[in-house]
Amino acid sequence: MSLLSHERYCDEIVARTEALRAAVRGADLDANVPSCPEWTLRELAVHVGGAHRWVGEIVRTRATEEVPEERVPHSTPDGDDPAVLDAWLAQGAELTAGALREAGPELPVWSWSWEHTAGFWARRMAIETVVHQADAALAAKVPYEMAPELAADTIDEWLDIVAFSAASGYDPKAAELRGPGRSIHLHATDVPGAEWLIEFGEDGFTWRRAHEKATVALRGPLTDLMLVFNRRLAPDSDRIEVLGDAELLDFWLARSAFG
Repeated sequence: MSLLSHERYCDEIVARTEALRAAVRGADLDANVPSCPEWTLRELAVHVGGAHRWVGEIVRTRATEEVPEERVPHSTPDGDDPAVLDAWLAQGAELTAGALREAGPELPVWSWSWEHTAGFWARRMAIETVVHQADAALAAKVPYEMAPELAADTIDEWLDIVAFSAASGYDPKAAELRGPGRSIHLHATDVPGAEWLIEFGEDGFTWRRAHEKATVALRGPLTDLMLVFNRRLAPDSDRIEVLGDAELLDFWLARSAFG
């Protein structure tokens, strides 16, 4: 596995935000988001923009501990005007990408994760926006497409996050992802080499890029695999094929929520 470049992640924060804004623009902002049912489309957009500005403040100030939301300038848009929301989203993405570019990937900063660098945050915010762009597209009922390298990296990062969540005790449900002799294989049908093997053991699970027989296999286009693994597309969708023990896939999905 190789990460994308720091500059690419910074560029994608802006580009994915532009795509999210395009989905939101003209849509009913009070519409429910099917993949995040506790949010309206407006609340989804504010969440994304707020996350960008929070990370931008962490990086800009070289924070060594968590930054409270109340210390983040303009953490919410001023009023309910859709045009104000759109401009606020665009500005926040640009400011955060700019702060990350200036910092460079190795700058030490606070994070909740296994890695405490600006590079971690560049990747995290790019992929956060990849996934929430899908949420916005679902809510606005517009098409969603993702570059193969971003879709694959989203799966890689999600596996890392779930593994961290399980090992650190952050999420007790993730700690249940264990049990030797079981495995999950993801196989993208449209991108050569885009395959993953998750193997369960007594103490948790490990993952790697591999083509091997597993207890259950999930086959389909790469973007759809990514959406299933991020719980944005149901595994019984006609866009996906599940071969083997479907209950093991359900077991994984029910315990791989973070936050």
